[in-house]
Amino acid sequence: MSRPPSLIPCLTWVKRGVSKASPDKIQLDKEELKKLIEDAQDQLDVADDSDGSQDENAENGDDEDASAPETKTKSKKEKSKKRKHKVGDDDDIVDKYGLDDYDEDTVKTSSHTSGLGDVAKFASNEDDPYVTLKNDADSDEEDSEIKATDNLIINGRCEGDMSVLEVYVYNEDNGNLYVHHDYFLSSFPLVVEWLNFDGYDTPPGNCVALGMMDPVVEIWDLDVMESIAPSLCLGSQPKKKKKKMKKKETFVGHTQAVLDLSWNQNVRHVLASASADTTVVLWDLTEGKVATTLTQHTKEVQCCKWHPQEEQTLLTGSFDNTVKLFDCRDAESCHKSWTVEGVVEKVAWNHHNPLNFLTCTDQGMVYCMDVRQDKPVFTLAAHNKSVTGVSLSSQIPGLLVTTAEDKTMKVWDIQDNKPSLIFSRNLQINEIHCVGCCPEAPFVFAFGGGVREPKVWDIRESAAVRHHFLNRMPAKLAQECEGDDKDLPSNDDDDDTAVAMGGLKMQDEDEEEAAAAAVKPAAKKKKKKKKKPKLTE
Repeated sequence: MSRPPSLIPCLTWVKRGVSKASPDKIQLDKEELKKLIEDAQDQLDVADDSDGSQDENAENGDDEDASAPETKTKSKKEKSKKRKHKVGDDDDIVDKYGLDDYDEDTVKTSSHTSGLGDVAKFASNEDDPYVTLKNDADSDEEDSEIKATDNLIINGRCEGDMSVLEVYVYNEDNGNLYVHHDYFLSSFPLVVEWLNFDGYDTPPGNCVALGMMDPVVEIWDLDVMESIAPSLCLGSQPKKKKKKMKKKETFVGHTQAVLDLSWNQNVRHVLASASADTTVVLWDLTEGKVATTLTQHTKEVQCCKWHPQEEQTLLTGSFDNTVKLFDCRDAESCHKSWTVEGVVEKVAWNHHNPLNFLTCTDQGMVYCMDVRQDKPVFTLAAHNKSVTGVSLSSQIPGLLVTTAEDKTMKVWDIQDNKPSLIFSRNLQINEIHCVGCCPEAPFVFAFGGGVREPKVWDIRESAAVRHHFLNRMPAKLAQECEGDDKDLPSNDDDDDTAVAMGGLKMQDEDEEEAAAAAVKPAAKKKKKKKKKPKLTE
């Protein structure tokens, strides 16, 4: 399957009030910037000279003397003269427009590595005689301001061979969503994780850890705009000449792609990273070094998640079809393990019930586990294809959103461990790769897929969702939905599917049978149509 033109494989939310109102900007003094431009231009000139010499050698042979370029130029002029004689009466046109030199290679071709030298000639707009409109500093500062009511959405995006880390501003009050700033990346992004630790105790930082196809974890400071490099790198690129490292040597970091990251909110200087090299590394952010390496999985480790309350407890999921629970005070032994059907895609702790966690697989299954039990609390056939995301509402108990490669998102109620389908929709963003709930807005979710920007949606737009979760809403949100607790509107044209699904919970029958009954009638009609042709002629 071909990759869509633009792709968002990962995203995360940032709480309100933790970002600087006016992020810092990287400022180079005039002399530094001038030297940077000159160095880049020198590299570009050297690249062009080497390209030119290669072309000459290709045409004239390896034993060509130093006069070859001059000979080549003369031959081109002779050709142009022959054309002049053929034109006849149009000789004046040739002289007028300088067509004698038309064949000369006067335009230099730029290199992909030319960088700044290919686009900048002056250290500031003040020095550029062609720039007559000067920047309005006050306007720029106003546009870059982040308000206390703003959330940030951080996502990795790929378009062709280009990869960027984008910082979106989202304001729930007015529905604004726009890119505030971004950073160019050196590799395909796979996971982003927010953390408010940047190597110092105070003040708290506002950073994201980034896992990519490269075996390096990058830490980017979101309060610094226009950065050209991360503030910290964990691990290093293995040298290609060296043989593949043995498991005993993985203490230096990862050797393959970083597939997932989890920041320990209770021990702020610890970050866990899961990798395709079958290991999980615990990093000490204060020193930027490996603290511990977990090697109990036998295949790629797809996901990891720290417990929201217990600082030592870590969940991991792998291609070996297992979910493991570690007590990191004794990392050599696995505390508990569960086997599921299929590759484990995601794991998520239930912050409303910290003894339970959710895990999903590439078989479309969602499992709810209790850490005290060996068997699942419940098993849910959620999607027809691989489940790519599970996200619990930040404040509404039992509200679960799942996403999958089948291009749909589904809203479930898993309260009392009795899952029921409330709503389903194709978001029209191709395959959905990631989902996350806003920390302050429990019904606002962000989705990433085959699109240029994340889709942010308040799922209360679904009448079924409003009706079903009304009694669990905070008072302020319940007032906004006043009147929906009576009957579902029959003329909600924008939510026909939601209305159909909304009746499921009003029955006392088993929820899975009810969901199936809501979906199967169309299939039955198709079967009847197949039986209509006369076969008894």
